[in-house]
Amino acid sequence: MISNEILKNIKHVHFIGIGGSGMYPLVQIFHSKGYFITGSDNNETETLDAVRNMGITVYVGQKASNIGDADLIIYTAAIMEDNPELIAAKNSGAIVCERADILGLVTSWYDNAVCICGTHGKTTSSSMLTQIFVESQVDISCVIGGKLPCIGGSGKSGSTQTMVCEACEFEDHFLKLHPDVAVILNVDADHLEYFKNIDNIIKSFHTFAEMSSKAVIYNGDDLNTLKAVEGVDKKMISFGWDRNNDYSAVIKEKKGMQTRFDVYYKGEIVRELVINVPGDHNVLNALAAAAAARYSNISWDGVEKGLKSFFGAVRRFQKIDEVGGITIADDYAHHPKEIECTLKAAKGLDFNRVWAVFQPFTYSRTEILMDDFAAALSIADISVITDIMGSREKNIHGIYTEMLGRKTSNAVWFETAHETADKQSAQQKEKNFDMCADYIIRNAAAGDLIITLGCGDVYKLAKKLAKRLRDKEQKG
Repeated sequence: MISNEILKNIKHVHFIGIGGSGMYPLVQIFHSKGYFITGSDNNETETLDAVRNMGITVYVGQKASNIGDADLIIYTAAIMEDNPELIAAKNSGAIVCERADILGLVTSWYDNAVCICGTHGKTTSSSMLTQIFVESQVDISCVIGGKLPCIGGSGKSGSTQTMVCEACEFEDHFLKLHPDVAVILNVDADHLEYFKNIDNIIKSFHTFAEMSSKAVIYNGDDLNTLKAVEGVDKKMISFGWDRNNDYSAVIKEKKGMQTRFDVYYKGEIVRELVINVPGDHNVLNALAAAAAARYSNISWDGVEKGLKSFFGAVRRFQKIDEVGGITIADDYAHHPKEIECTLKAAKGLDFNRVWAVFQPFTYSRTEILMDDFAAALSIADISVITDIMGSREKNIHGIYTEMLGRKTSNAVWFETAHETADKQSAQQKEKNFDMCADYIIRNAAAGDLIITLGCGDVYKLAKKLAKRLRDKEQKG
C-alpha cells in the first residue's frame, strides 16, 4: 500500500486513460482537492466531455508529450507496458502509480469507507447504496463501476466522511483499499488466470474482511463467503434468504421489472421495500445495500425512498429501446453466474422469446469457463455470440468464438477474426457486429427481448440494433 507521503509537493496530476469509469471519480476527488489535472484517452466519450466541463485538458491519443511536467501520473490496468505515454511517464522522474494503488490511498481519507466486494453484483449494490445516501441528503463521495443517473456518472466527490467504493478482486486490487465497512456479496470462481483456484479466491476475500476497521456485512447463505469470513474478529452482520441471517427477505410480488418484498431484521418484519430492477439476485443486492445503509444510520424511510427511486445503473439490465414490439436491453454480465442470473430474470418476465447476444471478454476467461458459459447461454431461447474481445491479452492458445458456439445448444455466430492470432481490428469488430445485427433483425419478432451481455463494448451493438430497427420501422 502507498501512503499520503507520495502527495507531498504534488501539484500536477496526469491520468492515462482518464475516461475510464474507475478513473473519472478519482479525477473528481483530486480536482476537488485543488490539484491541477490533465489526462489522455484513446476515444471520445461522454465521460471526456464531463471531464472537459470541469476545466481539465484532455488529449485524445496517447503519446509521450501528453504527460507534460506532471508530478504524479496515474494509469489504468488496461494500459499495456509498451504504451508510449506510460513509457515516458516511467522515464520522467515523476511518481507513477496504477489506479488501484491511488484508489486505496483515497479510501484512507474517509472515516466511513463502505467498500463493496463480491464476484457478482458489486456495481448494482454500490449504486443502490449510493442512491440511498443521495435520496437521504448525505453528500457522500463514491467510486462505482458503472454510470448512475442520479450522480451523472460513475462517481462523485462529497463533503462528508462517508464514501461508497466498489471493491474489485481483480489481481487482488481490493486488498489495496482501507475499508471501514467491508460488504461481501458472494464469492465465486473468476479471474482464474490470476487466482488459479477457488481456495486462493476465498483467502483473498478473507484478507479483505480482516482489513475492515469497523464491520463486515456478508452473505450468510453463500458457502464460499462463509468460508471467507470464518474467524474474522469484527462486528459481523449477515444477510440472505435464510431467516437466521440478521437481515432477510421474503418476496411478495413480481410485476414487470418491479419486485416487492418484506425485510426482516433479527427475525422480525421491519419494512416492505420495492425495487425496479428484475431478478431475485437484485433483492439480495438491495438487502446488502439496506444493511450497509442502516449501519451508517440511514432511516428505513431513507432506505425505502432510495431503493424505490433506483432504476438500475447504466449497463445493468438497462432498457435501450422498444421498437415494433421488440425490446432491446443491455447488461454488463460477463461471468457465467452473472449471465445465468440475468437470463433467468429475463425468462421470468413476460416476453415471447429471450435473445442473448454475448461478447466474450478475454481469451483466458473464455477458455477456462467455456463449459459454464455454454450452459448459462443455453438458458436463452437464442444466443448470438460475437467475436471475443481480447482486451489486455493476446490469443496465445488459439481460442475462438466457434469453440464456444459449438458447445452452446442454441447459438449462432459470425466469426470474422478467426485468422488473426491477436485482437480484432476496429473494421473486423464493426463487420462482426453488422453480421450479428443482420441476423437478429431478420429473425426477431414482436414480443421478443434482445439483451446484449458482456463487459466490453457490446452495448454498441444494442444501440446499433435499436437504430436499425427504428429505421426499418420508419421505412415501413
